[in-house]
Amino acid sequence: MAETVASPNWRPNRFRNWISWTGLLLSASALFSFFLLFALDLFTGHPNPYLGILAYVVAPSFFILGLAITLFGAILQWRRNRRALKAAEPLVIKIDLARERDRKILWIFATVAVAFLFLSAVGSYQTYQLTESVQFCGKACHLPMEPQFVAAQHTAHAKVECVACHVGPGAAAYFKTKLNGVKQLYHTAANDFERPIYVTATNPRPTQAICEQCHWPKKYVGNVERTYHHYLSDEKNTPFAVRLLLNVGGGDPSNGPQGGIHWHMNIANKIEYITTDERLMNIPWVRSTNPQGVTTVYSDPNFKDDIDKYQIRRMDCMDCHSRPAHKIHNPNEAVDLAMSTGRLDPKIPWLKSKTVAALTKAYATQSEAEQGITASLREAYPDPNQAGPIIKEAQAIYRENFFPEVKVDWRTHPDFVGHKSWNGCFRCHDGKHVAADGKKSIKASDCKSCHLILAQGSGDALNQIDPKGHNFIHIDAEYSEFTCVECHTGGPQK
Repeated sequence: MAETVASPNWRPNRFRNWISWTGLLLSASALFSFFLLFALDLFTGHPNPYLGILAYVVAPSFFILGLAITLFGAILQWRRNRRALKAAEPLVIKIDLARERDRKILWIFATVAVAFLFLSAVGSYQTYQLTESVQFCGKACHLPMEPQFVAAQHTAHAKVECVACHVGPGAAAYFKTKLNGVKQLYHTAANDFERPIYVTATNPRPTQAICEQCHWPKKYVGNVERTYHHYLSDEKNTPFAVRLLLNVGGGDPSNGPQGGIHWHMNIANKIEYITTDERLMNIPWVRSTNPQGVTTVYSDPNFKDDIDKYQIRRMDCMDCHSRPAHKIHNPNEAVDLAMSTGRLDPKIPWLKSKTVAALTKAYATQSEAEQGITASLREAYPDPNQAGPIIKEAQAIYRENFFPEVKVDWRTHPDFVGHKSWNGCFRCHDGKHVAADGKKSIKASDCKSCHLILAQGSGDALNQIDPKGHNFIHIDAEYSEFTCVECHTGGPQK
């Protein structure tokens, strides 16, 4: 670089300095990364909700940072120029490519610039790949998303990418996911997100169209056999299993008879309803339209509100399968599973009730829960050789299903498949929904429409199969008119 004295009329260029040029290089790289990320997202098979953070937050942040560095260099250069003008010796940077020193500096700067742009391109692409991973979705916003990430690892959808379900089809959903990703970043940084995070109108559940990308709704499933193993909360942890033939059926007459649980699918039949709460717990009004177009409205006589106040929803997969990929097990289910698979020994007296009681105490943090569970079970089982495995398994159950820092457990996220711990089917099939003519009602306790009890109990009782279906035995008496959730809340029995 050659130094020359400026003429009295010379106006120095404040941006002609290495700091400003470095800032301009950073801004140019950020702009380049933005267009690259935008192009990647535009031409990929499905949009990425977290790309909005990279393209519209991270890249612009570096662009602004580069401009700030450029301005900082200009201010420093202006101050130097002022001092030089006062001394009547203003200096200018002059690049003379005839000089070997100037050529070396220029080549170094050009090489660094090209390398920086190359690294920006590679880094942007690798970061894009990272944001599509399940680990990023679950761990980048660790605290708010931890319950959903942990729960997803124990479901049939564990290998499905988050974006496959949580990004809707179409341009509107595309831009909505970008804005939502930025909003999530803000609330996570501000630590003001809801605890727990519920599904709401502004934070909706996936649509049926997304489920149908993998699941064929017209499939005729027919009957599926399942055995559910339970243990009573008595001293002997009495086993009680129910062997069911689930009438899943189907809703498309071209693939099998219409009937069973999947009769509700929106194929041959159309089911609509209104709910008075965002968690879909209370459904006082139902409208059914059959294949011939005949419509029947069923409502709870106690429901007197104007239905125009409510949104009429069309029933879809998630009205029953409300937790298909993020199932949080209730303590009773989790302990039953551990006992039936041998992780907990059913021969230990009062094991079921003691473990469930330890799990369901109020804890503020995970560490407090581990200490509380340890203390409770050591008090119940003083022998350390006996207590050790119980404590270890109970703590594992807690880590997988309880998240006290964000106030999430089985009580915060209803699972509407069935009707044992949540009302599920009985939200409509409660016998209270009556048609306007008073002659028809949605049947209550019509158990054999959905399943047959092939066998129940323990030991030899499970081999006494009745293809016509047993009446349900509740411990030692046949079923009568009552609702399961009156006692079975998922926690300690009432």
